[in-house]
Amino acid sequence: MDLRVVKQKVLGGAAALVAVIVLLAAGYVYATLHWTYSSGERVGYIQKLSRKGWLCKTWEGELTMSPVPGAIPEKFFFTVRDEGLAQLINQGLGRRMSLSYEQHKGVPTACFGETEFFIVKAKTLD
Repeated sequence: MDLRVVKQKVLGGAAALVAVIVLLAAGYVYATLHWTYSSGERVGYIQKLSRKGWLCKTWEGELTMSPVPGAIPEKFFFTVRDEGLAQLINQGLGRRMSLSYEQHKGVPTACFGETEFFIVKAKTLD
Protein backbone atom coordinates (compact mmCIF):
# COMPACT_ATOMS: atom_id res chain seq x y z
CA MET A 1 0.00 0.00 0.00
CA ASP A 2 1.14 3.50 -0.80
CA LEU A 3 2.07 5.75 2.14
CA ARG A 4 -0.24 8.52 0.88
CA VAL A 5 -3.24 6.17 0.84
CA VAL A 6 -2.52 5.01 4.38
CA LYS A 7 -2.11 8.61 5.52
CA GLN A 8 -5.44 9.60 3.93
CA LYS A 9 -7.24 6.66 5.55
CA VAL A 10 -5.80 7.49 8.98
CA LEU A 11 -6.73 11.17 8.65
CA GLY A 12 -10.20 10.26 7.39
CA GLY A 13 -10.73 7.88 10.31
CA ALA A 14 -9.49 10.47 12.81
CA ALA A 15 -11.80 13.13 11.33
CA ALA A 16 -14.75 10.72 11.52
CA LEU A 17 -13.92 9.91 15.15
CA VAL A 18 -13.72 13.62 16.06
CA ALA A 19 -17.05 14.25 14.28
CA VAL A 20 -18.72 11.41 16.23
CA ILE A 21 -17.36 12.72 19.55
CA VAL A 22 -18.58 16.26 18.78
CA LEU A 23 -22.05 14.97 17.80
CA LEU A 24 -22.29 12.86 20.95
CA ALA A 25 -21.25 15.83 23.14
CA ALA A 26 -23.77 18.12 21.40
CA GLY A 27 -26.49 15.50 21.85
CA TYR A 28 -25.67 15.17 25.55
CA VAL A 29 -25.80 18.95 26.10
CA TYR A 30 -29.10 19.18 24.19
CA ALA A 31 -30.60 16.34 26.24
CA THR A 32 -29.56 17.79 29.61
CA LEU A 33 -30.97 21.22 28.73
CA HIS A 34 -34.26 19.97 27.27
CA TRP A 35 -35.06 16.97 29.45
CA THR A 36 -36.54 17.94 32.82
CA TYR A 37 -35.60 15.78 35.79
CA SER A 38 -38.17 17.48 38.03
CA SER A 39 -40.29 20.60 38.15
CA GLY A 40 -42.07 22.50 40.87
CA GLU A 41 -42.72 25.78 42.56
CA ARG A 42 -41.02 27.63 45.39
CA VAL A 43 -42.40 30.61 47.33
CA GLY A 44 -40.34 33.07 49.32
CA TYR A 45 -38.55 36.39 49.27
CA ILE A 46 -36.11 37.23 46.50
CA GLN A 47 -32.83 38.11 48.21
CA LYS A 48 -30.48 38.42 45.28
CA LEU A 49 -30.34 38.33 41.51
CA SER A 50 -27.07 39.00 39.70
CA ARG A 51 -25.58 38.47 36.27
CA LYS A 52 -22.45 36.33 36.67
CA GLY A 53 -19.72 34.79 34.57
CA TRP A 54 -16.47 35.58 32.77
CA LEU A 55 -17.52 34.49 29.30
CA CYS A 56 -21.01 33.07 29.65
CA LYS A 57 -23.19 35.52 31.57
CA THR A 58 -26.11 33.95 33.41
CA TRP A 59 -28.61 35.33 35.92
CA GLU A 60 -28.12 33.65 39.30
CA GLY A 61 -30.47 34.25 42.21
CA GLU A 62 -31.39 33.37 45.73
CA LEU A 63 -34.86 32.89 47.22
CA THR A 64 -35.27 32.77 51.01
CA MET A 65 -38.04 30.45 52.19
CA SER A 66 -39.36 30.38 55.72
CA PRO A 67 -42.02 27.76 56.53
CA VAL A 68 -43.22 29.61 59.64
CA PRO A 69 -42.37 33.05 61.01
CA GLY A 70 -39.32 32.95 63.29
CA ALA A 71 -37.93 29.75 61.77
CA ILE A 72 -34.48 29.66 60.20
CA PRO A 73 -34.99 30.35 56.50
CA GLU A 74 -33.85 27.95 53.81
CA LYS A 75 -32.15 29.33 50.70
CA PHE A 76 -33.10 28.20 47.21
CA PHE A 77 -30.45 29.00 44.60
CA PHE A 78 -31.64 29.29 41.00
CA THR A 79 -30.69 30.27 37.44
CA VAL A 80 -32.68 32.39 35.00
CA ARG A 81 -31.95 32.00 31.28
CA ASP A 82 -34.63 34.37 29.94
CA GLU A 83 -33.77 38.10 30.03
CA GLY A 84 -37.42 39.23 30.36
CA LEU A 85 -38.03 36.84 33.24
CA ALA A 86 -34.83 38.05 34.94
CA GLN A 87 -36.11 41.64 34.76
CA LEU A 88 -39.47 40.59 36.26
CA ILE A 89 -37.67 38.85 39.16
CA ASN A 90 -35.33 41.83 39.57
CA GLN A 91 -38.35 44.10 40.06
CA GLY A 92 -39.51 41.77 42.84
CA LEU A 93 -36.33 41.98 44.92
CA GLY A 94 -37.24 41.96 48.60
CA ARG A 95 -40.83 40.98 47.81
CA ARG A 96 -42.62 37.67 48.19
CA MET A 97 -42.66 35.77 44.91
CA SER A 98 -43.62 32.40 43.50
CA LEU A 99 -41.04 30.84 41.19
CA SER A 100 -41.79 27.86 38.94
CA TYR A 101 -38.68 25.87 38.08
CA GLU A 102 -37.39 22.94 36.09
CA GLN A 103 -34.48 20.89 37.38
CA HIS A 104 -31.91 19.78 34.80
CA LYS A 105 -29.38 17.25 36.07
CA GLY A 106 -25.96 16.77 34.50
CA VAL A 107 -25.61 20.08 32.65
CA PRO A 108 -21.91 19.95 31.69
CA THR A 109 -20.64 23.48 32.37
CA ALA A 110 -21.51 26.62 34.32
CA CYS A 111 -21.93 28.35 30.94
CA PHE A 112 -25.60 27.31 31.04
CA GLY A 113 -26.07 28.22 34.71
CA GLU A 114 -24.42 27.65 38.08
CA THR A 115 -27.37 25.71 39.49
CA GLU A 116 -29.49 22.90 38.13
CA PHE A 117 -32.72 24.82 38.89
CA PHE A 118 -33.89 26.93 35.93
CA ILE A 119 -36.76 29.36 36.51
CA VAL A 120 -39.50 29.19 33.86
CA LYS A 121 -42.18 31.42 35.42
CA ALA A 122 -42.39 34.01 38.20
CA LYS A 123 -45.18 36.00 39.84
CA THR A 124 -45.27 38.52 42.65
CA LEU A 125 -47.52 37.59 45.57
CA ASP A 126 -47.46 40.86 47.58
